[in-house]
Amino acid sequence: MKKYLAVAVLIGLVIWGVYDVQGNKSKSPDARSNSASVQNTNEKSDSTGVTTKIDQGQPLKVGLEKGNLAPDFELENADGKAIKLSSFRGKKVVVNFWASWCPPCRLEIPEIEKYYTQNKNTGIEILGVNLTTAEKSQATVTSFIKANSITFPVLLDKDGDAAHLYDISSIPASFILDSRGVIQEKVVGPMTYDSMQEMLGRIK
Repeated sequence: MKKYLAVAVLIGLVIWGVYDVQGNKSKSPDARSNSASVQNTNEKSDSTGVTTKIDQGQPLKVGLEKGNLAPDFELENADGKAIKLSSFRGKKVVVNFWASWCPPCRLEIPEIEKYYTQNKNTGIEILGVNLTTAEKSQATVTSFIKANSITFPVLLDKDGDAAHLYDISSIPASFILDSRGVIQEKVVGPMTYDSMQEMLGRIK
């Protein structure tokens, strides 16, 4: 009886896309049911909390809350090209943390791809940050990119630095930035085409 109960629980977790690797952190029930937990044993980055001046000298705190300047990072894409977040100033940017083994990420990616193909020429950029340290291999990621015809930029977080910087414990997780690089929305769980359209539509 216990064996069947355990199997039923496992099936339920797969259906809801909940994978607990390190144990639950406090978040809303909706976020828990639509995200996958990932291991993050590092301390919080010292990069947050720095004050940076943009927009005619107005100081902005670098951090992870709405209204903060998003922490900058530089990662390589699958072709080995280094890409820096701050190089996209002047564009709205979606920074999406994901992994190929994560069921809700798999559901979300076609929605992101659809949005990207229809809006990439309108001053919007999407950066898919793959948690490469949580993958079987880098080859797994590149194969997934090809198999799913992903055309938006995918950056490989090979050392976990970006996930550490953004304090990522559950995926998918997204940060929506305005054209100044300021965080306007944080989303834990899968986005849809319509939700992206709505969020980015009201951001300058």
